[in-house]
Amino acid sequence: MDTTDPNITFDSNGVCNHCLNFYKNIKPEWDNKLNNSQLLNKMIEDIKKAGKGKDYDCILGISGGVDSSYLAYLAKEKFGLRPLLFHVDAGWNSQEAVNNIERIVDGLKLDLITEVVNWEEMKDLQLSFFKAGVPHLDTPQDHVFFASLYNYCAKHGFKYILNGGNYSTECIREPLDWHYHASDLRQLKDIHKKFGTRKLKTFPLAGIFKYKLYYRFFKGLKVVQPLNYIPYTKEGAIQELETKFKWQRYSHKHYESRFTKFYEGYWLPKKFGYDKRKAHYSSLILTGQKSREDALKEIAKPPFDDDTAKKDFEYIASKLDISVEELRGYETSENKSYRDYKSASDIIAFATKILQKLGIEKRVIQ
Repeated sequence: MDTTDPNITFDSNGVCNHCLNFYKNIKPEWDNKLNNSQLLNKMIEDIKKAGKGKDYDCILGISGGVDSSYLAYLAKEKFGLRPLLFHVDAGWNSQEAVNNIERIVDGLKLDLITEVVNWEEMKDLQLSFFKAGVPHLDTPQDHVFFASLYNYCAKHGFKYILNGGNYSTECIREPLDWHYHASDLRQLKDIHKKFGTRKLKTFPLAGIFKYKLYYRFFKGLKVVQPLNYIPYTKEGAIQELETKFKWQRYSHKHYESRFTKFYEGYWLPKKFGYDKRKAHYSSLILTGQKSREDALKEIAKPPFDDDTAKKDFEYIASKLDISVEELRGYETSENKSYRDYKSASDIIAFATKILQKLGIEKRVIQ
């Protein structure tokens, strides 16, 4: 991590606040959970109890990425759970993602629900974010992923969501300037109101208070992250998935989505100077999965070559039904941030501080 995170701080030894937070807050809690069979078994028993007499005892959102794929394997084969797999098709799945989901579903003999997002509404919302000039272009996709899942759970009475989030590969949080809260429904609506051309009639929506408060405390919906309770490494999980399911690896975290690959690998670094690999690799360094030297060598290279970047640029423009010239115009337009539009950032920041004091949120979110 470096000063492209505008709020980064360093102590007298040159250690940044992300690393200090990892050793002070994240690692002690993680050490308490890791290999704690009592805590893990209690979680599994609670999930089974909640699902007694039902077709499924939990639900798991699957993207075709490594975390959700491996968690599906663990849930069925190691924990003896009966998860329903839930996938949101936002129009940007890579072929690797499609193949991986099929292999996990077929290999584990699990049921899958796929919610297909209205493409015209999705496209209009994504174009709104391009026109707004903000870095968090993945907000429409991220929002629809969790909103669809949570809304489905609330409607169908699920009590547990298995989430692939984990400290092993995600202990360093991207700064808000790079990746603002996808759950800020006020901002999403404001940007769409200013730049959108059609109503979001069917687009799944769920603000942070709906899914954090209403669904949790009134619907009894709990989100659990089992990967924090077991020894989990990215490369180890990939190798196991490849062996057991002929799962296909992809080049980098989140690149199972063609849009996210373009956005994180090209748009953010080129337009804003933000490289999410710095946060992703920092997590792997802190958890002993990558050396700092190797990470710096990889960071020095672009995520993909010029030919791939050109093809992806043309693909994104074509998929959004705009010309390459129009997309290039958005790239060269004035850079904006989440602060330039209406938001619930003050309320979210206050709520985050409460969660941190309660020990629920451990990562640095700034």
